Amino acid sequence: MTEIIVSGMRPTGRLHLGHYHGVLKSWLRLQDEAECYFFIADWHALTTHYETTQGIREAVWDMLIEWLAVGVDPDKAVLFIQSHVPQHAELALLLGMLTPLSWLERVPTFKDQQEKLRERDLTTFGFLGYPLLMTADILLYGAHKVPVGADQVAHLEISRELARRFNSFYGRDAGAAAQVEKGLQALGKRAAKTFSALQRRFQQDGDALAVAEAVEFLGQQAGLSAGMREQLLAQLEGKGREILREPQVLLTAASKMPGLDGQKMSKSYGNTIPLREAPEMVQKKIRTMPTDPARVARTDPGTPEKCPVWALHQIYSGPETQSWVRGGCTTANIGCLDCKQPLIEAVLAEQAPIRERAEYWAARPEQLQEIVHGGAQRARQRAEQTLERVRAAMGLTHEQRDF
Repeated sequence: MTEIIVSGMRPTGRLHLGHYHGVLKSWLRLQDEAECYFFIADWHALTTHYETTQGIREAVWDMLIEWLAVGVDPDKAVLFIQSHVPQHAELALLLGMLTPLSWLERVPTFKDQQEKLRERDLTTFGFLGYPLLMTADILLYGAHKVPVGADQVAHLEISRELARRFNSFYGRDAGAAAQVEKGLQALGKRAAKTFSALQRRFQQDGDALAVAEAVEFLGQQAGLSAGMREQLLAQLEGKGREILREPQVLLTAASKMPGLDGQKMSKSYGNTIPLREAPEMVQKKIRTMPTDPARVARTDPGTPEKCPVWALHQIYSGPETQSWVRGGCTTANIGCLDCKQPLIEAVLAEQAPIRERAEYWAARPEQLQEIVHGGAQRARQRAEQTLERVRAAMGLTHEQRDF
């Protein structure tokens, strides 16, 4: 069975070389190996930019152009705009009906983003509920795996928990429910209360230790049959018939793309080189990069490991050039501008075909419309299949009764 991969990006500005080396290169590999759904998350952009939406439309098309320019292929992957597939909103709404508020409040980015973006009012339902929309993005397509960095693994866990919770509520037959009820009666009021507390700890607080404690606790209850124990434990763990597939993490290699100041390349640090940066700006940015502070004069030797330029050489330069840089820097045989020149040439060589293909696509707006229209059609077909199962499981298929 072909694996299904789902991934998206928020359109909040032009892409840079960090996006290319950290995400897009992995997409190019995945589109040849799996059934991929790559979407532009314009609704997600509203969670933090709801007051200033003017640039979102332009950013959507810029993002699509840049995806195509680096080689993301609409014949290999489904490319679409999130808001063109309304099933994302419907599933997010339905998931919200069964999501404990505490789950949303403990998502790692909830307080982190509020702290980082103090200048914006993020006390909104949309920001609090963005994990529901993220979960819908993933579960709609039955994703087997979602590519994330190590720092994002915790973000995916709520999607996994919500899939389990949904399957627990709606994926269990009447016989299982009866067994659970009999088991609770057999436990007696006090023990049933203890079991319910363990269930809340696991399902609402995410306390994995509660499962082991429940296994031990149920094993000590003499009045339970083996079938009752099995069904009670399944109830606690949220196990049921799989209606929504629980996605797995596809851990991507950490982005090694440093910015112009040596930190991780990020728009928030102002240290980026955009994918389509003009050649003269690339030269200016690299030529003015900070270097080893010990090299005050041209004749002062330096230490490459203390220089942000050396970090970029790790990405763009081969062993021969790296050896030349190290030797020349540590002996002061080359100056910092000498060191930067092969780097400038390498970055410009990488960007040249990307800029050329971007110009090609930017001049063809009708083809861009066709790509996202076709992608949205394919995405809606897959998403509707999932929603049909969800509606049926939740009792929302209201066919006319015979009276």
